[in-house]
Amino acid sequence: MTAAAYNIVCEQGSTFSKKLTVKDSSTPPVARNLSTFTARMQVRPDLGSSTKLLDLTSAAGDITLNSSGEIEITVSATATAALSQGGIYDLEIVDASGAVERVVQGDFTLSKEVTR
Repeated sequence: MTAAAYNIVCEQGSTFSKKLTVKDSSTPPVARNLSTFTARMQVRPDLGSSTKLLDLTSAAGDITLNSSGEIEITVSATATAALSQGGIYDLEIVDASGAVERVVQGDFTLSKEVTR
């Protein structure tokens, strides 16, 4: 399945939380059971960059998955305050056998904080 395109806006200095639902390709689409999956997401300044602005994983508790197909991404206010720029991101899920699927990707725009 091709990754969905979804652009994210993150407010610097605020707790960031985004919930996404992954559905299968049946007609009508049905939410996938993600309870046995892990997830990882990285934000980089651009595609060729080795710099990671954010490196989030389900193992670290930044991403949670459930049996209703929901993926919730959470970044603390402290972590978003430390960001100085946006970039691009993608989010991958990994099943128990190690198969990787990129489910969403897009621009990661940082809305800069005025109040500090």
